[in-house]
Amino acid sequence: MWKFVGILTLAVGSFALGYYFGQRPVGTLEQTVGNLQQSLKQMSRDVIDTTMGIERDLRRRQALLDTKARVVQAKSDLFDKNYGEAAKQLAEGVTALETALKGAKKDESAQAVKAIADSLQEIRLELSMGKTIPMKKLDELQRDIDRQLNK
Repeated sequence: MWKFVGILTLAVGSFALGYYFGQRPVGTLEQTVGNLQQSLKQMSRDVIDTTMGIERDLRRRQALLDTKARVVQAKSDLFDKNYGEAAKQLAEGVTALETALKGAKKDESAQAVKAIADSLQEIRLELSMGKTIPMKKLDELQRDIDRQLNK
């Protein structure tokens, strides 16, 4: 008895599906499949763009953290009157920021990071020439880095 009900259900289901798809033109089905392919392509592009954006942001934040650590170390070296080592730390901070900026989009955050790198380079040059640097400049630079990290 159950076999008969199962076979009857399959036959009715097959007939219903055949009738439904037979009433619809083939072009509608092809159009639906084409729309599905386009939406799938667009979704995959969006996912890739989002992933790349997250990666760029992570690289930028890591470079800012590394630079902040180098600025703190440079401040410590300046307190110890070790100007050469302080200049070296600042140069490594500039290198880290410039590496993070390679291939980045030219948006507001990239311009702010570029400004920080330029300020670091300027301070490093002053140290290399033997000029004294007020701690206030390094404190202000550290606050700028913190502001970029909090964005």
